[in-house]
This record gives sequence, structure tokens and C-alpha cells, in this order.
Amino acid sequence: MSRSLPTDQHDREWEQENLRNFRKLLLSVQASLKQLNLLIAICDHPTYREELIRDYEAQLTAKGITCLRVQLDRHQTSLKQALLALAAEEPALYEDQPVMVTVCGADQMLSVRLDQEQSAREQFFFSLQWTREALRQFQFPIVIWLTEQITRELTQQAPDFWSWRGGVFQFVRPIGRSDNRSSGEFQDFQLEAKPKKPISLAESRQKIQELQKQIATLEVQDPESPLLPSLYSSLGEAYEERLDNGLVAAHAKEQQLAIQAYEKAIALQTEEDSVELARTLKNLANLYRSMGRYSEAEPLFVRSLAIYEQQLGADHPHTATSLNNLAGLYRSMGRYSEAEPLFVRSLAIYEQQLGADHPHTATSLNNLAGLYRSMGRYSEAEPLFVRSLDIYEQQLGADHPHTATSLNNLAGLYDSMGRYSEAEPLFVRSLAICEQQLGADHPDTATSLNNLAGLYDSMGRYSEAEPLFVRGLGILFNSLGETHPKIQTGWANFLSFLQQVIEAGQTDRLSDHPTTQRAIEQLRQSSGEMAE
Repeated sequence: MSRSLPTDQHDREWEQENLRNFRKLLLSVQASLKQLNLLIAICDHPTYREELIRDYEAQLTAKGITCLRVQLDRHQTSLKQALLALAAEEPALYEDQPVMVTVCGADQMLSVRLDQEQSAREQFFFSLQWTREALRQFQFPIVIWLTEQITRELTQQAPDFWSWRGGVFQFVRPIGRSDNRSSGEFQDFQLEAKPKKPISLAESRQKIQELQKQIATLEVQDPESPLLPSLYSSLGEAYEERLDNGLVAAHAKEQQLAIQAYEKAIALQTEEDSVELARTLKNLANLYRSMGRYSEAEPLFVRSLAIYEQQLGADHPHTATSLNNLAGLYRSMGRYSEAEPLFVRSLAIYEQQLGADHPHTATSLNNLAGLYRSMGRYSEAEPLFVRSLDIYEQQLGADHPHTATSLNNLAGLYDSMGRYSEAEPLFVRSLAICEQQLGADHPDTATSLNNLAGLYDSMGRYSEAEPLFVRGLGILFNSLGETHPKIQTGWANFLSFLQQVIEAGQTDRLSDHPTTQRAIEQLRQSSGEMAE
């Protein structure tokens, strides 16, 4: 990039983040040539935005990639129609050559309706939300430039489209985290969840078979039994337990089985306002959230919260749990202003009802801190993370999995703040606990490995980072299968790391591991250059 570094310390930090995101954006485009990949770039400054676009177009063009642009406006608010018009004019889109498309103009769309039923911006969001599947015909990466304000509105009005994004790249002022490699993947807690513990495939299979047998017997002998909804809900939880422990390769199939079990439990509930129904709604909503199906999760969380408030009261711990879960969804959707008061209210209930040192209070502190970290409010996040960690260590023990997660999150904050020497021992300790308590091949262990590797990447300790990345990917490949979203994120992290090593001219610090060589070959193919 051609922009010179500013002298102000904060500007220097922002510029470093801009450079990292610029490199990740380039890599994401090159890694997804000849396939659809929706990439979101956020920048509020038109001049700087245009400079960034020119920079990456120049670099990509030099590598033989055709760079095209689409301009949206109040007369053309449909991304699909704009791309179809471009395709009619540009034969390169149908030829067997690498192409990428930049989409601009969303910031020029007015939010006022004038004499129309919908404003131009509302029409844009509607188009994105309801024509998402139609975009599959476009086999090339698309970079859509938005402002912060439009991004926040998009997450609310087109949540399905937002969940389909392949990456988010913030320029000038970091308000959140990229979906590519982050400085420590934040892990929030699902309140009311049982403590994580390893479970074998045989144990899981036996549990599911027993539940299926009980369900089959009751459906024949007493199809009106009030036990059936509970059994179906337990079956859904059993499938999720397998997913959480990385025990299945057919991840999507297992998710669908869990959804079907929860939906059956909900359909069999005769009391529309029962607490048991609220719990099942919450479980299904959490599953949808983990799958990125936010628009389906939200009404379930809202309904679950309403039941808890009505049946148990506004200040009941279960109500606090429901508030936490809805807030967590809004955090995932980027709806931070809606998430904060829910997290704050949840924390107040736990402190009042359970005490300042209860593990649930620690959980609530952790999740509010995670929101502040996403918002860039680091000074507010740190004391909450520290207090959360202290409670877990005192109440659950120094080697509890929740303590490991808390260590990971505080370390991730320090990584974001550039306080690497403070982050390292926390990441190392978190990894050791995961290995000891959950097992060397557990998906959470893979997350810890990836986070520590990311720290070493930031510190330039490439020879230490690589084996951690490789080991973490190995765990995910074996436990989740190559199509799982965590694999895609982990692989993108690894590619970004290797690209940085190559650009630094330090490939001699890399090993000959097959995973590393496979990734380097992918980089070579995507860039059209041989990495030395």
C-alpha cells in the first residue's frame, strides 16, 4: 500500500491494522478465484476507500487477475441485477480466467423514502436478503464496500446475507474483529450449559440409541405421553454433544438431526408458556446461532426470554440466562448497541440473585467484556475479563475448562492491545488445561493452538507458530471434516500466516510438513507466482 505512516501513536496502530486487513483482503480474493466469495470491506472515508481499491486492483492486475467494478445507486439498488448487467458487458466473467468484482455505491443510497414505499437503502437490503441464493451463479469473489453505519443496518435488515459473508475487513478504525485470523478467537459461554467434558463416540452412540429406543416405545404405547417432548429435547442435546466434542464427520447431517429433534419437542409441547418449552427454544436458537442462521435464532431467543420473564419473573437467574443468550446473538450479528443493555441487565441479575462471586456472574462478566472488546472498548473490557478469571479460579479451580476459556479471552484482549508478553503465558496455560481436561484432539484444544499460533505470528516467531497451526488444523480435519466452518476459518488463518512469512522472505523457517506444503501450493496457484 502506498499510504505513508502517520506520526500519532494511535494512527500508527490503526495503520498497522489497516495493513494487516489489506493483506488479508488480497489473500481472500486470491484464495477464492473462480468461486463465489462475498467479502465485506468497511471504510467511512471515500478518498481513502478509493485509494485502497486502486491499490489492490493494481496488485491483482499485476498477477493476471481481471478487476471489474459495479456502481450501485438509487436507480440500481439490486446487487444481483447490477452483476447481471456487468456480465452482459464483460465476457471475461464467462471465460476461464481469474476475475474479481468490486461493488461500490451503497453509501450513496438515501435512507429516506421520498415518494416511494421503500428507501433506496431499504431496497438494497431487501435485495441482499432475498436474492442471496441467486448470487450462486456468479463464480468470482465480490468485494462490497460499506460504511460502518450501513454495515450495522445490514446486519439487522439482511442477517441471512450477512451470515454468508466470507470475510469482513475494517479500515481506519477497528470496531470489531475480522472473520479471518483474529488476535485470539473469543469464546463466549452458553449459560446453563453443563461443564464441558470429554465423551467417547461409543458413549455418545449408546446415549442416542437409548433415547431413540425410549422414544420409539412411547410413541407406540403412549403417543400422548408428556415425557416425549423432554426425550426429544434430550436427543437434540445428545446430537449437539457429539458436535461439540468433534465426534462426527458428517457435521451438517448431525446438525440437521439435532434440529429435527428440537423441532419435534417444540411441536409436542402442549403448554405454550412452559419453562421446558423455553429451554428447548433456547437450545434450538443456540444451534442456529452456531450455524450462522441468525434470522432463525432471533425469534426463538425472543420467545424463550418472554416465557422466562412471564413464568419466573424479570429478575430470575433463568431470565438472566435468556438475556445473555439473546445479547450473544446480537453480538454475533454486529448489533452491539442492542446487545450491551441485555448483557448489563443479565449481569445485574446474577450479581443480585447469585452473588458477586458466583460462576454465572463470572460468565456474564466474560460475555460483556467480549462485547466491549468487539467494540474496541479495551479499557472497559480488561477489568471485567480479569474479574471473571479470578472468580473461575476461586470457584471452579485453576484447571477447569471454564478457567481455560477465561484465560484465552483475556489473552486475546492483550493480543489485540499489542501486549504480547502478557498474552503468551495466558494462551500457553489455556492450551495446557484444554489438553489435560478435554484431550489433545478436542476442538477446543485446536482453538487454543490456533490462538497461540496467531500470537506467535504477530510477534514474528514464525517457526514456533507453524507447528501449532498445523496441529490445530489436523485436529479440526479429523474431528469436524473439511467442510466445517471452523476448518475454513482455520485454513484462512494459516494461509494468511504463510503469506506473511513469504512476503517477509523467511520461508526457510517453515517445515516440509504436508499441510504446510499444500497451503503454499494453494498460495502459488492463487497468486500465479512461485513462493521462494
